[in-house]
Amino acid sequence: MKLTIKGRNIEVTEALRQYIEKRISKFGKFLGELSEAVVTISTEKFTHKIDVLLKVNGHLIQAEGKTEDLYSAVDQVVEKLEKQILKYKEKVQNKNKKDSNKYGLTPTAAEPAKRIIKFKKFDLRPMAPDEAVDQMELLDKDFFIFLNSFTGDVNVVYRRKDGNYGLIEPAK
Repeated sequence: MKLTIKGRNIEVTEALRQYIEKRISKFGKFLGELSEAVVTISTEKFTHKIDVLLKVNGHLIQAEGKTEDLYSAVDQVVEKLEKQILKYKEKVQNKNKKDSNKYGLTPTAAEPAKRIIKFKKFDLRPMAPDEAVDQMELLDKDFFIFLNSFTGDVNVVYRRKDGNYGLIEPAK
């Protein structure tokens, strides 16, 4: 597993680096050598925040720990990652089962059945992101998929909880 540790407003000491490597590298045996981890450490007033982003076979697993003690923040984020990795592994195992339905959505014993209940097709029109936001507002929806006239890519605009808007673009 490739591990990158970055510090914002804080210097990453060798002891801290070794502790993080020890705690995060154990996920390598579950996720394989193709995975990558990016750890970002930051401090704000009296709290320490640790963000971990795991990149596994095109999937992203992210967790955040925030406490007054730096090492307990690492422990907190590791606990969250363990839960998320277990969920990821269960989904991969369920997807690989041959008796799964057409879309690979099979329930486990602890999880209720989740099904795709609605299918929709529509034409993507080229438009600017501002025009897509206007279109989304006219339709009174929380998101809108469109063809970006500037880049030619499929984009999504969405309404954020704070009342502003977000734009999702594909990575290149």
